[in-house]
Amino acid sequence: MAKVSVIGAGSWGTALSTMLCRNGHEVTLWSIMEAEVEMLKREREHVEKLPGVKLPEEMKITVNLEESIAGAELMVLAVPSPFTRKTAQMMAPFVKEGQLIVNVAKGIEENTLMTLTEIVEQEIPGCGVAALSGPSHAEEVGRGLPTTVVVGAKDRQTAEFIQNIFMNEVFRVYTSPDILGIELGGSLKNVIALAAGIADGLGYGDNTKAALITRGIMEMSRIGVARGGRLETFNGLTGIGDLIVTCASVHSRNRKAGYLMGQGRTMKEAMEEVKMVVEGVYSAKAAMEMARKYQVEVPIIQQVNAVLFADKPAKEAVQELMLRDKKVENPLLPW
Repeated sequence: MAKVSVIGAGSWGTALSTMLCRNGHEVTLWSIMEAEVEMLKREREHVEKLPGVKLPEEMKITVNLEESIAGAELMVLAVPSPFTRKTAQMMAPFVKEGQLIVNVAKGIEENTLMTLTEIVEQEIPGCGVAALSGPSHAEEVGRGLPTTVVVGAKDRQTAEFIQNIFMNEVFRVYTSPDILGIELGGSLKNVIALAAGIADGLGYGDNTKAALITRGIMEMSRIGVARGGRLETFNGLTGIGDLIVTCASVHSRNRKAGYLMGQGRTMKEAMEEVKMVVEGVYSAKAAMEMARKYQVEVPIIQQVNAVLFADKPAKEAVQELMLRDKKVENPLLPW
């Protein structure tokens, strides 16, 4: 049994804290919002973000950050990506040298192009960092449906420690040394999922979805490898695996936001209707900046940015993608 602190009581943090508690660990769930903490204590359920998933009675829930971190063998950082830096700054005074933090959110900081574990390392020097990601909607993890993810760490011992804490008969965890690739895959796929949702909102079919997924993983891989990730990672759970589930699932907030924009909503209207953080909107600009920096071609990501931030009609963006100059599918293949 390990002492685990889950920082962030949204749908993902709530689902993971519930699962970790069922795994036999001593779990404390933290939220910055007193009203949310009181609701969770009273209802033993996140009625808005994860209805139907009951919190174990033995799980502690607190608004006191110092209390939640004290003595924790593992901290699970589960706040939405736009709040990662601020939360890390709040945690820093209470984190002891060598305490381990595993980030489970997905995103890239827009103004610095840093991944979330890079932010944590910058704000909390001396802590250990890891990243856990993969095709894993909170709604299904909370219900105990079979799910597979991967944990990345700088050394095998750390990765295997986290693997052992999380893994059970319905939550399978692989390990990897490629933290960077894992985080980039989990972030960039949200931008492609917006495109898939837009296509659904326009009434396009399975052919269109398959094209976006297939060409989308190429764009993700180009950026990721140029940034320093491994191609093998983008062919795995946190690349193509996470992309498939996010583009296809009814649980995906990115796909839903894209769908609403395909039906004519503005980005702001779509985000307000989804009622949760749409990570792809925050990652889209960062993805485009990285593509420019490393001089890689990303036509889908480019058109998503135009729809999001330049009021480009979604149908026009799709037409431009279809009418681009003729290409070979893979220039590395010899004739």
